[in-house]
This record gives sequence, structure tokens and C-alpha cells, in this order.
Amino acid sequence: MLSVLRVHLPSDIPIVGCELTPYVLLRRPDKTVTTDDVSETNPLDGHFLRYKWYRVQSDKKVAVCSIHPSEQATLQCLGCVKAKIPVAKSYHCTSKCFSDAWQHHRVLHDRAASAINENGNEEEELFGRFNNSGSGSSNTSLSASASSASLTNGSAPLYPAAVTQRSGGETWFEVGRSKTYTPTADDIGHVLKFECVVVDAETKLPVGHASTLLTSRVIPAPSPSPRRMIPVDPMGHLDADGRITSSGSFTVLSYNILSDAYASSDLYNYCPSWALSWPYRRQNLLREIVGYRADIICLQEVQSDHYEEFFSPELDKHGYYGLYKRKTNEVYNDSNNKIDGCATFFRRDRFSHVKKYEVEFNKAAQSLTDAMIPTTQRKTALNRLVKDNVALIVVLEAKVNNQPVDNPGKRQLLCVANTHVNVQQDLKDVKLWQVHTLLKGLEKIAASADIPMLVCGDFNSIPGSAPHALLAMGKVDPSHPDLAVDPLNILRPHSKLVHQLPLVSAYSSFARTMGLGYEQHKRRLDSTTNEPLFTNVTRDFIGSLDYIFYTADSLVVESLLELLDEESLRKDTALPSPEWSSDHIALLAEFRCCKNRSRR
Repeated sequence: MLSVLRVHLPSDIPIVGCELTPYVLLRRPDKTVTTDDVSETNPLDGHFLRYKWYRVQSDKKVAVCSIHPSEQATLQCLGCVKAKIPVAKSYHCTSKCFSDAWQHHRVLHDRAASAINENGNEEEELFGRFNNSGSGSSNTSLSASASSASLTNGSAPLYPAAVTQRSGGETWFEVGRSKTYTPTADDIGHVLKFECVVVDAETKLPVGHASTLLTSRVIPAPSPSPRRMIPVDPMGHLDADGRITSSGSFTVLSYNILSDAYASSDLYNYCPSWALSWPYRRQNLLREIVGYRADIICLQEVQSDHYEEFFSPELDKHGYYGLYKRKTNEVYNDSNNKIDGCATFFRRDRFSHVKKYEVEFNKAAQSLTDAMIPTTQRKTALNRLVKDNVALIVVLEAKVNNQPVDNPGKRQLLCVANTHVNVQQDLKDVKLWQVHTLLKGLEKIAASADIPMLVCGDFNSIPGSAPHALLAMGKVDPSHPDLAVDPLNILRPHSKLVHQLPLVSAYSSFARTMGLGYEQHKRRLDSTTNEPLFTNVTRDFIGSLDYIFYTADSLVVESLLELLDEESLRKDTALPSPEWSSDHIALLAEFRCCKNRSRR
């Protein structure tokens, strides 16, 4: 007969908005062991599995710490209550927790006071960007009264909530009837119980004892401090949402989301295991990405299975169409599903897809070695050059109603390149060669059409490096120290390391702004290169690796997503963290098309 051997959860701490799917180990009638589900519609040997979830409701109210959400709160900041800051942000587990977090915490007070002075709607101004389903205490999709009437979760239909048992000051509410359950705001502070039992398909009665497990208390999904769009073009005008309202503007997001295959607990041991788990990170990343409301989204380190099964269908619900290019697998030998790549999404109501180009640097390496490297050295050369990196180039056309007013009737095209350059720091020649190869491909597209261009991605190159210099300056100084690393002589002559695209880094626009209000943003830039001080923050590295470049003869930057600073990340915090689910930070720029000027 069918029997349950074991049930357990991958993570001990349930989080609002993050699916819980228990691992259920079964023994079939033929004595084989499996984890496959056995549903009522497809019983096995006359039996199936029935699942139920319960919320353990105690008479004692429990609040959780806003900094350490797995800990119970022992004190509350009354200043937050007075300023009408969401109540979940006011709780702390100890006085030390409160004092350690004070530098970050007081920013909430300052912003609340500022928002009240400006428009009297401080809560929407401060927290509206991330106030969607699953964002902790701000999730109001189910009120307490509504939840007592009917609930749905997982794939189960609506049904009345049931009080199953009450004893010792605790009440057990049935909240779900499927294997998967997603905690809601009503569950915060409460323990959940999962029950699995074998049921006779004919009588519908349980056979044997139920297998159960209890979770820790449900915690709210940590909410990061919202990042605002900062205008950098004096000709632009911000609307009520902080968006430039000039005709023809659009926004572009670039974000390395940290592939689950690379998110190991050994590498990121400072991040709580529950916050490093993919079920949690994917929901947190989706909330963040959707919250930016970008017209074009360039993501790196997207696993192929995560693109097909999660990001593509989820972003489709929000009006996006996606294109994907997986890395090649000559070096990476794991499952094809775990190989990551670049994904580019665009809003269907703003753009249509015209053409797609895929750049496989492995193929370019083969062509290069065939043309330049002696036969006896080709294997060594390919071992150095073949690293599976790719780029995805997409040509889009703006929808008619969103064309610039100064170009009525003209077809408005846009070329968007999305890439992830090789990470190995000792392969400086390979990094530069990959960037040069991409730029030469973009030059060919530019020669065939008068088209604005964006070059986005994780270039794994710090400001001032040779790849960055080539992108930003159009050439590399022959005396640049990076050029000393060239064992295959693929960078010679150095005079060929040029391109004619008038590329400018979007975030360098902060350095060209004037006025006292911009000083805090300028302090977050490197004074030599005018690039952000960091876009990647781990215990071992802090620096900039990610960029959005644009052709300055056809595009103008109107606003930029503000950069994070150490205060925003909190003292001694590296990424990823419960608030930020990647080790990189997102870059977001708003552009306006302009009349062409002469090219470089």
C-alpha cells in the first residue's frame, strides 16, 4: 500500500509571499521510493495523498524584528508610529539591534518628515514602490475579516476557513488544501502546520496516521529602502510618480540577478540560508524588477529553467515580452537547465520586436584562432578564449503613439545589447577581446541603419580598466597596464582597439549635474571615472562591474535610479541580503530620443 516515509521543508523559516513546497518521500505498493505526487484524479493502487495547511493562532500577539525578522520583537520605535511609518518597520529585537540600525533607521524618519512637508502623502511616497503582494506588513490584499470568510492558496479552489481545534490558548485555522502554500500577511508571527495523509480513493477516508510538520513563525518579506528616480536633464519634467513626462522617453533596467547555481552558502555564508534560497530570492527579485516599471529590462545570470518556468511567464503577466540567449556549454558541464544566460524583456505596449542577434564568443574565438594562431598553438589558444560567454542584441521599434514628436511618421528603432563578460580576473586579454568583439558587431548594425544604441550588462570590469576605457573613450591607451596581459597576441596592434560608436555611461550624468541637491549623488561616484563607487558588494569585493552605455548622438539621459550607499546597505552588510536578493544592484536610466549629432 502507498505510505508516507518522510516530510520536510527545504527552509525552516516561512516568509510572506514565498511558496512553501514540502518534500514528501513516498513508498509505492511495489516497495519503490519516490517523491512524485499522487493526486485524487490519478490515484495509485486505489489511494491518493491529501494535503492540508493550518495556521496556529495564539491568543498572544507576536511582533517580529524589522532587522532580524526571524527574531521576536521586544521593543518598538514610537517615532515610527508617530510618523505613520509602516508598523512592521518599527519593531526591534533588542536595544543593541535598534542602536546598530539607527543610522539607517533615522533615514526613514527624515524621509517621512520630508514627504509630509512636500505632499502630505508620506506612506505612498516612501513605500509605494514595493507595496505589492507579499511585501510583509504592507500587503493588504487579504484583510483579517476577508480571510476568515474564504481563502485560496496553491491550486486549491475557494473554500470556507475552518477552525479545526482549540486548546491551551491556541486555535488551528485551516488555510490551504494543496501541497504548496504561500504565506500571507495574516500568517505573520504564526506557526504553520502541514499535514499529509494517505486517503482511500473509494471511501475518501484517511488510511493510517497523518504525517505532519510545524514551521517556525512566519516572517514578513524584508523590504529594502526604496530607490528614487533622480532627474538629471533640466529640460525634463517629473510627473507625480517621479517620471519624466517629455515625449519619447523610455526606461532601461540592467541587473545581474545572481544565478541560483552560483548562490552557494559557502560563498555567501553571511546571508541567512532562507534569504539565499531560490524560492525566496525569485519572489523578492520579481517584486523589485516589476516595481521599477522599466520599459526595457536586461537581466544577466538567468538560468534557462528559471527563464522558461518563472521570469518569462511572470513578466508576461505584467505586459512584457522576453528574449533569451543561454550561455554555450563547452566549459560548463552541468545540467543544461542550470546554465545561465542573458534575458531581455520589453513592454509590449511600448515596443515591438524587429530583429534578434546572438553573439557567441566561443564561435568568435574559433574564427580568431583559425585566422591568427598557428595550428600547433590553437588548442592552447582555445582553452584560454573559450569561456561560454554570450551577448544578446535586440532591435526594437517604438510603437507609433510613443514616437518622438520631432520625428512624426519616421520609424523609430532602438538597438539594445545585453551581455555578461567573463569573470576571471587574470584573463584581462579575454575580457577586452570580448568587449571589442561585441562593439565591432554593433558597429556593423550602426552602419546599416541610423539607430540609437544601448549597451547594458555585467562587464566584470572596473572603471578605468581596458574594457571600460574602450567602451567609454572609444580606444585604449597603448600604455594601459591591462595590455601587458596578452599571451596570444590577440590585442595587437593596439591601434585596432578602437570603435566609432559615441558611447557614454549613463550614470556619469550625475557628475554633470549642478546644484546642492546633487551633492549626495556625486559622493557616490568615483571622482576619476564618474562611475558608481559600487554595483557589486560582497565580503570579498566592493566595486563597479555593471554599466548602461548609450549613444550620445541620439539619446539623452533624463533621470537615473539613485545609487545605494553604505548607509542604505546598513553597517557590515554585504550582498545578497534578506532585503536585496543579488550581489549586484540594479541600474535604471530614463532616456529621451534626440536629433542626431555627428558621430565620434
